[in-house]
Amino acid sequence: MSNKIAIGILGATGVVGQRFIQMLERHPWFEVAWLAASDRSEGKTYGEAARWRLKTAIPANVAAMKVSPATPEGAPKIIFAALDASIAAEMEPRFAEAGCAVITNSSALRMQSDVPLVIPEVNADHIKLIDTQAWRKKSGGYVVTNPNCSAIGLVLALAPLHRRFGLEAVMAVTMQAVSGAGYPGVASLDILGNVIPYIRNEEEKMEEETQKLLGKLNGAGIIPAPFAMSAQCNRVAVEDGHTESISIRLKTKATREEIIAAWNDYRAEPQELKLPSAPERPVVYLEAVDRPQPRFDVDLGAGMTTAVGRLRPCSVLDWKFTVLSHNTIRGAAGAAVLNAELLKAKGYLATS
Repeated sequence: MSNKIAIGILGATGVVGQRFIQMLERHPWFEVAWLAASDRSEGKTYGEAARWRLKTAIPANVAAMKVSPATPEGAPKIIFAALDASIAAEMEPRFAEAGCAVITNSSALRMQSDVPLVIPEVNADHIKLIDTQAWRKKSGGYVVTNPNCSAIGLVLALAPLHRRFGLEAVMAVTMQAVSGAGYPGVASLDILGNVIPYIRNEEEKMEEETQKLLGKLNGAGIIPAPFAMSAQCNRVAVEDGHTESISIRLKTKATREEIIAAWNDYRAEPQELKLPSAPERPVVYLEAVDRPQPRFDVDLGAGMTTAVGRLRPCSVLDWKFTVLSHNTIRGAAGAAVLNAELLKAKGYLATS
């Protein structure tokens, strides 16, 4: 008998669901015990139901699992969710109501006032919002969210600067990988040799979530960070890795050396707790003039490290730089797994 904690995956056949399975295959704490997806997958083995898109093979034990109905009955008490927002808005509260800890990548509940939106290196204290949720009080269940894939790399790069120097304004322009659109995602004739300067709701998510993530916990709510934030989001023909061009204005002036030190020295609770998925260095500055690049740098820290480069003065604000993060690992499945590890370390995961 395994002494690992049984977990379930909602939306298991999608790109992020597949990343969950890949990342949990050899996880020291968690093991996949239950899978659910759409009605058309129900009753099939996972190997039959999933069109596997990752470079590693489907774990044999998972391939043989039957896909269950997407209902709380018979599900483990810990659920990783990788659902479309419209489905998640109805389904995640149902699982929380049934007493499940729902750790979700969906955007449906991220901005709800009593739902923590968490990057463990940035705002681990926000998980205390769990205790204000009606589900928690009634059944013990709750919902914790991780951010949008474009916001998470940005916020990891901003957090060390916001803590040391304060932020007054942030402007972000993204070049987002096609894997962020799921599968089949963007049609090849739309994206090959092209840039699509629109991703539905992405700019709004990026702006709102950044300010919530860098905000302060105040009793039963979050006071958003007060700096001005503007985002422009584009889809580009890159497989994995969101690249972002950032300009910032700081409250306290800082030198180039001080800013780079803030990034390279940054450590937080996941590193102190040695959580299994926490990278040794959550943010790394690359000195080469033409880095970071998705082809070479997206897998830093097993895909959990945010790479920063090209720091230089900005003639409109103070400084500008480039950020790269892995959108389906750090920006999706890996973010939720790290949140689950934080919850376990803080005593929020009941296993029975």
